[in-house]
Amino acid sequence: MEKFKRLQNIFKGDRIIWIVFFLLCLVSVIEVYSSAARLGYRTGNYWFHPTYHTVLLLVGFLCMLVVLNIQCRYFKVMTPLFFVFSVFLLVLVYFFGTKENDAARWIRIGFIPIQPSEIAKGTLVLTTAHILSQLQTPDGVSPKAFKYIMMTSAVLIGLVLPENFSTAALMGVVVFIMMFVARVSIKNLLGLFVAVVATIGIAVMLVMLIGQSGEERTIAAVSEGQAAHEYAVKSDTTTTVKKKRTGVLHRMDLWKARIETFLESDDVPPEEFDMENKEQEARAYIAIASSDVIGRGPGRSVQRDLLPLAFSDFIYAIIFEEFGLFGGALVAFLYIILLFRTGIIARQCENTFPALLAMGLALMIVVQALFNMCVAVGLAPVTGQPLPLISKGGTSGIINCIYIGVILSVSRTAKKRMSTPEAVTK
Repeated sequence: MEKFKRLQNIFKGDRIIWIVFFLLCLVSVIEVYSSAARLGYRTGNYWFHPTYHTVLLLVGFLCMLVVLNIQCRYFKVMTPLFFVFSVFLLVLVYFFGTKENDAARWIRIGFIPIQPSEIAKGTLVLTTAHILSQLQTPDGVSPKAFKYIMMTSAVLIGLVLPENFSTAALMGVVVFIMMFVARVSIKNLLGLFVAVVATIGIAVMLVMLIGQSGEERTIAAVSEGQAAHEYAVKSDTTTTVKKKRTGVLHRMDLWKARIETFLESDDVPPEEFDMENKEQEARAYIAIASSDVIGRGPGRSVQRDLLPLAFSDFIYAIIFEEFGLFGGALVAFLYIILLFRTGIIARQCENTFPALLAMGLALMIVVQALFNMCVAVGLAPVTGQPLPLISKGGTSGIINCIYIGVILSVSRTAKKRMSTPEAVTK
């Protein structure tokens, strides 16, 4: 009995959220061990990457335990501090960040790599929940809330957008849903939706006009002896060398390639398929298509050794190949449970802030998971978004554990509604 009480003191909060968390972590350890085999073969150390990933999950778990023991009202007090800190990191990474896939997304503090956009996601949810809760009225949300949310979102999303479009889009979608749930004026939301669609349309046209097409260039292919600021350009008869784009527009070519790949509908014979520039999508589709109801079994994937970033962006395809339709559906169902259970927790909250904070963080995890799954099965262009709590990662995995910790904190410390006559009389 005493041991059970000790466990209860550690695993506080909603039990279903805990179960979902541990199941996702279990899938993560199994699949990272399997999908990182290619990296282990290159380095000769097969245990390094799964061990490193497991250690990061343990660090995230410890951070989650700390966070869930914080009273949720203190998160509201820390909102301005997190906002200033996130802006500082986003500006810092833009000028001094480490390049990955030709984008500055990481910054190192000592030996620790930090991805500021991951911190900015949670900060935006926290700030939005704060504004919406402060400006609640009996008739809904004050019109001022929409203006303030647009201002804070413009700062954070605007700083993320140049180097990480998919994360910026994810942040925008979650904030829009939060405003809808909080009963922001439909007129304002409709106007925002039209403006965003028009802006995206204009942006896509600019990308298609300015970016160089897949037939004219070689993505991430720098020939031996070539300068780091140059790349090879291939045509039917010649190969020339051009300078890489710099500044805000340096990712136009990659964006255009992803749009072209997604919009292609013609059947291409296998011998004519462009494996050099479309290998990720092709290997992911092969992994999914070669699976059945129960899959090949854990650790028996074939495409893991051929699929780039199998342990990160396309880990869902490896889950499908090894665990089949059943495994892929089960993982998706776990995220659905997380969202619905958080919705129940939010409905039980008497105050608006903890309810919106928990829902916003759950939406951030689940919508990102939906993005990742849609990419793996070919329903969306490649975004570079990892599968939350499953993909191999540093900052992303730890931050997602902290998100779960905040949701658990809300479940155990937020003031509950009095729903029964007996409770009202007490």
